[in-house]
Amino acid sequence: MFVQLIRPSNATKTIVLRYWLKPSGAMTEIELLERIKSNPSEFSELFKIYYKPIFGYILRRTGSFDDTADIAADAFLKAFNGIRNFTYRGISVKVWLYRIATNELNQYFRQKQKHHSLFERLDFENKNNFNALLIEDRKELEMELQKHTQFLSILSHLKTLPVKYQEVISLRYFEGKDNKEIVEILDINEGTLKSLLSRGLEKLREKCNQI
Repeated sequence: MFVQLIRPSNATKTIVLRYWLKPSGAMTEIELLERIKSNPSEFSELFKIYYKPIFGYILRRTGSFDDTADIAADAFLKAFNGIRNFTYRGISVKVWLYRIATNELNQYFRQKQKHHSLFERLDFENKNNFNALLIEDRKELEMELQKHTQFLSILSHLKTLPVKYQEVISLRYFEGKDNKEIVEILDINEGTLKSLLSRGLEKLREKCNQI
């Protein structure tokens, strides 16, 4: 099936999610947000929860570890700067972060140039530990991606499609998001999503003879 061809292996997902941590105690998301607004250094807790999923999402869009690190840095810097103004308006912090990451990806593909921000710009605790995660995971992640030549081939074709098709196909088949999550992240209606998926998959199949 198409889904099986382009979704990364469980091994890749295990690496990407290895450091998925929950906030200490039984803190709710609202409580964590209040703590961050009172003390910006508490953003490190939010970073611990969502850094790996967001990093994996970007990596499976770009196929480049270095570009992913830069894009992720910019995405979390924007989240850090904007978290004080975040209010619940029908979307969760998770969806908000995916929106920021998606916008950064769109800018990356439009400009076709590397971002140059560094994680050192992020002003929260344990940043050295987070940089260490990049060094530790880099070789393992890149080796895992190289094993999946079919996935990389499809990714190379996907990157030639208009961004609107890249977004929906990546979220649906690379990240395993359901329709409800995708329409929230992209802020579109379900009819538009289904149309984009149908047209995007058709265009991708035309480029990938093996599908």
